Amino acid sequence: MRSPESVAPHRAPIRPLVMKEVREIVSGRALWTLLLILSPLVGYSFVQAVALYSEASSAARDAPVLASGLSPLDGVLVPSFGALYLAVTLLFPFVAIRALGHEKESGALRLLVQLPYAAPTLIAAKMAAIAIEWLVASVPVISVLLIWRLMGGHLNAPETLNLLLGHLLYGLLVGTIALFSSSISDSAATAAIVALAFTIGSWVLDFGLAGQTGWLEWISGLSLTQVLRSFEQGLLSLGLLLGVVAAIVAFAALAAVWLHPGVPARAKLIRSVAAVTTACGVLALAAQIKLSFDVSEDRRNSFPAADQRELAELRLPLVVTVRLAPEDPRYVDLRRNVLSKLERVLPHVTVRLATAGQSVVGSTNDESYGEVEYSYDGRSAKSRSTSHREVLPILYELAGKPIPTAVSGAEYPGYPLVARADLAFIWFLGMLPLLIGAAWWRSHHAPRIPAHLLNHGGPA
Repeated sequence: MRSPESVAPHRAPIRPLVMKEVREIVSGRALWTLLLILSPLVGYSFVQAVALYSEASSAARDAPVLASGLSPLDGVLVPSFGALYLAVTLLFPFVAIRALGHEKESGALRLLVQLPYAAPTLIAAKMAAIAIEWLVASVPVISVLLIWRLMGGHLNAPETLNLLLGHLLYGLLVGTIALFSSSISDSAATAAIVALAFTIGSWVLDFGLAGQTGWLEWISGLSLTQVLRSFEQGLLSLGLLLGVVAAIVAFAALAAVWLHPGVPARAKLIRSVAAVTTACGVLALAAQIKLSFDVSEDRRNSFPAADQRELAELRLPLVVTVRLAPEDPRYVDLRRNVLSKLERVLPHVTVRLATAGQSVVGSTNDESYGEVEYSYDGRSAKSRSTSHREVLPILYELAGKPIPTAVSGAEYPGYPLVARADLAFIWFLGMLPLLIGAAWWRSHHAPRIPAHLLNHGGPA
């Protein structure tokens, strides 16, 4: 075998390489097993979500005001897609690991790296195969969208596509982590343990560091589960988008660094440090990007349109001092209803927590606990409300601006629907598994592409 340092890869077509990777994946059992598990899991989640949504819709008949709170995104799509999230977190790593782990265990990797392809090209082909894996695995949730529309349910294109984008990015991130785990492990079993350490470790971060501030809050933000939350809320954040793409590229780069078995470990470590340093720099830059778009139909991440226009004209710094513990439910409501929206619309907002060492429910002798102070243009005012309807008039008074007139007809109407989805089980428990089984049989009997046929650029 030639030294990896002396090999100058030719420009060889990548299409045969990608086809070989896809063929290897679809001819195995892991992907089809994942699909067979996902089908009833997604079906059950969908039927239960529709049942609960129908109950809430029935109540809206007697109280029409409740209809505005009925959003298919929250009531149907997010719960149904939750099954995909669970499967991608716990099972998808085993599917993605096959893209490299099988070659390392069988020794085929030593032959593959001698083909006229650079290591990044090999990883790019495997990434393309992993993306196709995710697309195939998403068939059950795509079925949810179609069935929901056939039932007469409402879908808003921007928020639905945004949710799909979030799950795609999450799947690619988990896939690249699995690919990196395979590149540094000698066996598929070890790679699976490493990959699950990332995914399950994210849950530990979420539970262990929930409500923390300072650098602990920054660490909790590295959890993989944070990727989906903004997308599930109908928010497209450019900073988050850049950060996730940077993480995907970083893990793919690390996989390329550790792919070749003939490169000395010292050289791999130096290149890995460079890749991680670059990724950290991009993540730090992404954290400073505050631009985001509210693509939700009910505009849940924004104030009413009239308030959005008026607040956008406030150019001076706003300082908000919150005397609530991070774990206090009132702080959670305040952040969701007021603070996060202010940070999106105002250019200069600083939020300070003045509750160090205080307990959650205010078991403190400080009578000011629960107060929120707003300081703008040398003036300040205090409030205990967590609703924008009471907070925004305070800000207008501090800025010397009149309260804007609300735009009539801009309220979210809601989309109640009373329906039963029990017949969907016929698809998810019967027809779809049969189609999956037929596709499995067809792919298993299709001819494979031998690795030596990929060498179109010159002799190995």
